[in-house]
Formats: sequence, structure tokens, C-alpha cells
Amino acid sequence: MKRFFVYMLATRKEGPLYVGVTSDLPKRAFEHRTHAVPGFTARYNVDRLVWFEAHENAESAIAREKRIKRWRRAWKIALIEESNPAWRDLFDEIAG
Repeated sequence: MKRFFVYMLATRKEGPLYVGVTSDLPKRAFEHRTHAVPGFTARYNVDRLVWFEAHENAESAIAREKRIKRWRRAWKIALIEESNPAWRDLFDEIAG
């Protein structure tokens, strides 16, 4: 069964945040890390995976992504720090 992921990238706690959705988190995170796709994350060097959650279907993942994008920055930071208080880059955990 295919899973879908909502994720957040950051440069650091005080830096820009990016919220996205994908069906292949390791591949998408790698694309952000290598700046393979032009856009916001490449322009601002937003390449550290700091938070993600899995969803059973695309509809729920997209709805969650849209909801989080409307949140205040402080709420996004609180969500990240709930599971990743040190703002570690989680890429190695999902890539292997």
C-alpha cells in the first residue's frame, strides 16, 4: 500500500520553513538537498528534513499540508519540536 508524507524542511530554527507533500519521501528530500528542482528551497537553501508524518492516502496528506501551510510560524515550530527538539536532519533516518 502506497503511503504519502507531509514534511517540513528548514535551514535552522530561525530560518525559512518549507511544507510539502510527497509519495516518496527519501527521493523528494534528496531532491531538496541537492537543489535538483529550482524554486523556494533551492533559492533559500532549505534542505534539512526536520519533521514528517505518514498518511494512508493522498487526500488526507494534501489536506494536512494545506492546513499546516496556513498555520502561524510558532505553531509549525511547536510541531517540529514535539518530535525533534534538537532540529536534527532526519534524512539519514529515512534514506537508509
